[in-house]
Amino acid sequence: MTAEEHFKRIRKVLIYIDENINEELSLEKLAEIATYSPFHFHRIFRAVTSETLQEYITRKRLEKSAMMLALKKNTSLEEIYTQFGFKSNANFSKTFKKYYGISPTEFRKNSPEKFSKITQNVSKIGQKEVVFEQYLYNLNLIENFMEENAKIEVKEMPEIHLASVLSIGVQNIENSYNKLINWAISKNLFPRENVKMITVYHDSFKVTAPDKVRIHACMLLNEPIKTDGEISPETLPKGKYIVGSFCIEINEFEKAWNGLFLWMKENGYEFRRSNPYEIYHNNFKEHPQKKCIVDFCIPIL
Repeated sequence: MTAEEHFKRIRKVLIYIDENINEELSLEKLAEIATYSPFHFHRIFRAVTSETLQEYITRKRLEKSAMMLALKKNTSLEEIYTQFGFKSNANFSKTFKKYYGISPTEFRKNSPEKFSKITQNVSKIGQKEVVFEQYLYNLNLIENFMEENAKIEVKEMPEIHLASVLSIGVQNIENSYNKLINWAISKNLFPRENVKMITVYHDSFKVTAPDKVRIHACMLLNEPIKTDGEISPETLPKGKYIVGSFCIEINEFEKAWNGLFLWMKENGYEFRRSNPYEIYHNNFKEHPQKKCIVDFCIPIL
């Protein structure tokens, strides 16, 4: 079996885990979905994700809980931890503090929406220790940046059909785009006028370390495709989005996302459980100032 086939099967499992995170996710069930024996599935899963299955599931439950703590201030702890598969407050609090270094209550109190500088030491899960920082810019800098660079609209976005390649970690996104473009060239889909590249974020940098965040490198298509090796179909649902249009440098993307989420909160909109994405309208390398013309899209209720 090729590496591409292994990757495709594991990607199917990652999607299933995301959609059923509050259910009992047994090794046997997930191995069946991937069509491996439990022994081989566990080994291949770790080779692809650099985590054991249980490490991955625990991390995803904690990250989704952290997002709820930050964005749903009035939702009770019990509602949050039961929603994401934890059996008790004691179990949730102990596991959360081991991972993030602070209790769920402290995390909510100092949540990223306040745009303060938060350094979080993430304790060892297996043999790995991840240290990352969130929200590096203070409120005034972000507001000034948005006034100077952003055009913001709230609008209905259509259903979008994509060809996508999974990247685990920001360090692999360029390689994923290269695979996508090579595939598109082989299908005579690239180069072509009005081709749009789209990055879809299946994890948030607020709660997921950069080397583990799942990012899909995508190309806009006129109609759905079938899975072809590491190239998989993906559909972004139609719905209401905050769309921020920017012409900015690569190193300003984090600031743009921070500002757009701040704008969302200040204007009373609520995040919808879907995936934010970026739509690129140019090749920044061809821009005279090496800037990206890009739309940042946040799904809202």
